[in-house]
Amino acid sequence: NYGGRAEIVDAARKAAAEGEITEASIEKNLYTSCVPEVDLMIRTSGEFRISNFLLWQLAYAEIYVTPTLFPDFRRPQIFEAILDYQSRDRRFGGINK
Repeated sequence: NYGGRAEIVDAARKAAAEGEITEASIEKNLYTSCVPEVDLMIRTSGEFRISNFLLWQLAYAEIYVTPTLFPDFRRPQIFEAILDYQSRDRRFGGINK
């Protein structure tokens, strides 16, 4: 049963066992270490929460929330999410100046 908190704890334990706790060592030990960083997370059902999902990996991701329920989420909704994503100013944790 996946949980983002448990994933971070597991990664930290592995990093500690390897003798070094840094962002890089934790990232190396995440379940998703072989997957590229998340650029866009699409949240269906209109819920404004991430539900303990990919907590570390979503740090700099753009989050798109749609009221459409997952079973009804199809190509037009994906297209809408991508268009919204393309219009964003990604700052990766920075602020506008």
